[in-house]
Amino acid sequence: MSVDRAQAAANTTATNTYVTAPGVTVNVRSGPGTSFSVVRSLPGGSHVTIRCQTTGTTVTGPYGTSKIWDCIGNGQYVSDTYVHTGSDGFVASRCS
Repeated sequence: MSVDRAQAAANTTATNTYVTAPGVTVNVRSGPGTSFSVVRSLPGGSHVTIRCQTTGTTVTGPYGTSKIWDCIGNGQYVSDTYVHTGSDGFVASRCS
């Protein structure tokens, strides 16, 4: 496999993996909103894989203001405003 193909394969595998805002502890909640309980916290600069995205409580964070929430695990959601996706919109499929 050439270097270009290897890099392309690595990029495809990591497509939905992003980094949280540096220097900020990110609350992981049981649902897409600030009224849901905190199930754990992530240190700033953590890598997260976005399984799907949905809308919920509007939050202002290091990356703007949004109502988009990222599902990073079963019953685990973080506000998209704490995840550096490079987009103000959806970057993954919608949660069903």
